[in-house]
Amino acid sequence: MISPALLGRARLLAGPEVSETAARGLARATARPVERGTPGDGPYVYVGASLPDAPRGADLVWFHSVNAGTDALLDGGPWPRTALLTRTVGRMGERIAQYVLGWILAECQSVPEYTALHARAEWRRIPGELVAGQTAVVHGIGRIGSAVAARLRACGIRTVGVARTPREPPPGFDALAAPDEPVAARWVVAALPLTAETAGYFGADRFTAMGGATFLNVGRGATVELGALEGALRSGAVGRAVLDVLPDEPAAPGDPCWRLPRTVITSHSSGITADDDIVTDFTACLRELRAGRVPPLTVDTARGY
Repeated sequence: MISPALLGRARLLAGPEVSETAARGLARATARPVERGTPGDGPYVYVGASLPDAPRGADLVWFHSVNAGTDALLDGGPWPRTALLTRTVGRMGERIAQYVLGWILAECQSVPEYTALHARAEWRRIPGELVAGQTAVVHGIGRIGSAVAARLRACGIRTVGVARTPREPPPGFDALAAPDEPVAARWVVAALPLTAETAGYFGADRFTAMGGATFLNVGRGATVELGALEGALRSGAVGRAVLDVLPDEPAAPGDPCWRLPRTVITSHSSGITADDDIVTDFTACLRELRAGRVPPLTVDTARGY
């Protein structure tokens, strides 16, 4: 835990990913100037998306990530033992939930099919599909997964979260299931962080068990084995796929991912962080630290989330 006294004398640095608008908000929250570039001596707080080599030392007391995912930070080498790591979530859960719901409704209203018919100037009626009463399975029951479940549940969709240990369903979920427990679902949503345990989590076995469900990934790209997904799409084990994240980003025009059947790829845009998100979450963490409490947005660097 950072002592309020140490926090009070720490300098505030911001990485290039932090806009001038966000930097002004951080300066107001801390009542101190925001510095850019490489830090000198003395304790400091760093706000950014990546941690340069120079600040990776004992003088770093707190790093606040502008992103919700911190796997890239933790993959860069051992995390400084005494440095706190927090993350930005903001209204990301709300944005991602809206994204998931939008694609689900588009599918039920045959938007892809009508788009193709329009391109051919072909008049043909396609019955709509009701979402109410159908089931969505959400892998990842943290803040983002819970927000997705709550939005789907509000539309009458039964929501089943996946958890490794039995517990009461968190808000937004009707029930929980074990990772490999069979659940007949119309949609499967991936909202997992990337850790050693979740890398390649969605492989051939899990895709085969989906029974024709639509798969949507709004978590991390490396949780999915794209070759296994392609096989499942071609066999019909996965009906459609919507991928907002990929193992390697950005995807080049010749990348095979663009040729996956019945798949739409969006450019890691379902939950783009806004300046207000960064400032709001940083300020909330600062308030907790000044009160001597651990911020809820603290990342367990050993677990990776």
